[in-house]
Amino acid sequence: MVLTDFDEKRYHRQMLISGFGLEGQERLKNATVFIAGAGGLGSPVATYLAVAGVGQIILVDMDVVDPSNLNRQILHWDENVGQKKVESGAVKLRRLNQEIRITALDVTIDERNVYELTKDADVIVDAMDNYPTRFLLNKAAHVHSIPFVHGSVWGLGGQMMTIIPGKTPCLSCLVHEAPPKEVFPVLGATPGVIGTLQVTEAIKLITGIGKPVLNRLLLYDGEFMNFHEVSIEKDPRCPVCGISR
Repeated sequence: MVLTDFDEKRYHRQMLISGFGLEGQERLKNATVFIAGAGGLGSPVATYLAVAGVGQIILVDMDVVDPSNLNRQILHWDENVGQKKVESGAVKLRRLNQEIRITALDVTIDERNVYELTKDADVIVDAMDNYPTRFLLNKAAHVHSIPFVHGSVWGLGGQMMTIIPGKTPCLSCLVHEAPPKEVFPVLGATPGVIGTLQVTEAIKLITGIGKPVLNRLLLYDGEFMNFHEVSIEKDPRCPVCGISR
């Protein structure tokens, strides 16, 4: 799909970015991004990918909107309590940008469907709140050789990294076992920070501009308002990408 005159007006300001231009916007228009989760992280991720002009967004979630979600899950409003998150989210995204395609899937991501769900994506974005599903997405990204942008939050902090299968360490190199499931604290702005960083990474991967967060983990500390980086190396014993698997 080529850009229309309206596209050129709508996305003019981002096309002014060095290296972006018409070609970068066309790449976005022809791209598909898979977003796993329509909650705290998924809300800003989906919102900013939509307004950036990503041609197709696949939004997957199996949960319903609860009042406790409303402090951070900005795709969902008071009147959406009790509705499916993907349905609530899809309505907002289509209103934000009528020119893009939203595929809303009310399914649980599991071993049986993860490879089929993700196979057509150009980028997979982890907007989940649990590691078992993140590990499945990590495996699917490696099976399909699709870039995978991981993000997670807790309280006033979070982390983010970009995984390029075959080139960088994967999520299983970083986290070997899923932590215990918990109801964790989170300030609404925290997934906003991490989610928009994930969007920036996804857009860079699609357009080819900039330098993604490769071989390193970006840590955000909102309490003291600083960022740190930790170098990550491949684990040769990793069951997903290790040489001994």
